[in-house]
Amino acid sequence: MTNLVNNFSRREFLRLSRLGAGSIALGSIISPKENIQYSPNQRLGRVTTDFGEGINLRARPSTEAAEVGTIYGDDVVPWLREVVGYTPYRNQRWVETPNGYVWSPLLQPVKHISNQPLSEFPIYANGPGSWVEVTVPYVDVSIASNLPIGPRVSFLYEEGLPIRLYYGQIMWADEIREGINGVEYHVRERHGSYGDHFWGAAEAFRPIEEAEVAPISPEIENKSILVDLNRQTLSCFEEGREVFFCRVSSGRLGAATPVGKNFRIFWKLVSVHMAGGTAGAGYDLTGVAWPTFLVTGGIAIHGTFWHNNYGEKTSAGCINVLPEHAKFISRWSSPAVPYDPGNIDVAGTNTGTNIRVVEA
Repeated sequence: MTNLVNNFSRREFLRLSRLGAGSIALGSIISPKENIQYSPNQRLGRVTTDFGEGINLRARPSTEAAEVGTIYGDDVVPWLREVVGYTPYRNQRWVETPNGYVWSPLLQPVKHISNQPLSEFPIYANGPGSWVEVTVPYVDVSIASNLPIGPRVSFLYEEGLPIRLYYGQIMWADEIREGINGVEYHVRERHGSYGDHFWGAAEAFRPIEEAEVAPISPEIENKSILVDLNRQTLSCFEEGREVFFCRVSSGRLGAATPVGKNFRIFWKLVSVHMAGGTAGAGYDLTGVAWPTFLVTGGIAIHGTFWHNNYGEKTSAGCINVLPEHAKFISRWSSPAVPYDPGNIDVAGTNTGTNIRVVEA
């Protein structure tokens, strides 16, 4: 994991929105339709296409079906069901919406859950605060410092575009204030950040309790993880018995995930900033949830909010999974992450859970 080089052109910054520790794209800065009310348990999809880019709604779940409409980056649509259709790609999943079908990789599965703001934060060794998770499709935030620091935030700020955090991202909140539109949290990244920090509506952030970070089945010593790059799957084993399974998106062509039978988890965090690559193929990702590092140089299993292309090689080397899957893997595997500071590094100890990455 490396920092982005500086001196990008504006067009190159637009490319940075296609942020992928292998993304299809980060959502564009197009506001969704206003005055739409969603129930907390309703499944929704947020369009993840690039800045200003539209995607077609189809009459049937097929790239050969008639176009019946267009939706744009960050538009939010009801997710009625997921079905199997046709594309020329490996991923054949489509989402049915009230107005047509959308290819599933282009819709982040989200909900719109508002939270009761806290009046104060718990006190930890490093001061008051709480890990918080975004539980709405996105929330616009304002820069808390005088000027932006990171490349992506700087670009959005200079262009007068909204700065947003997305469903599933995790930040550290450490201050509370009464803003113009209600209670706001001061949120920032504790690990890997360029230094940007923000104010955002408190109701968009769900405080993560300590129990949610606590280890799962810590009494089981014989644990292992298998990542199958051919099948694009991940399995967790206890005493040789599979206890968890999910689809993944591993490294795409030219950025393959390393294969090996003796990787050990050496670094885990609740949340981290990920940035790397070059101007034409770089990424700058805020609040990446539940990263579990297994290969030095930045290869991790982690939550993903910028695509829904699980089952197909998509990333720049990491192993992308849904945020809730990344959370289980982080809590279930060793070492255990302390809530404060939300970071543990056991490199060189050979104590972390064994991970096998195979490609049959």
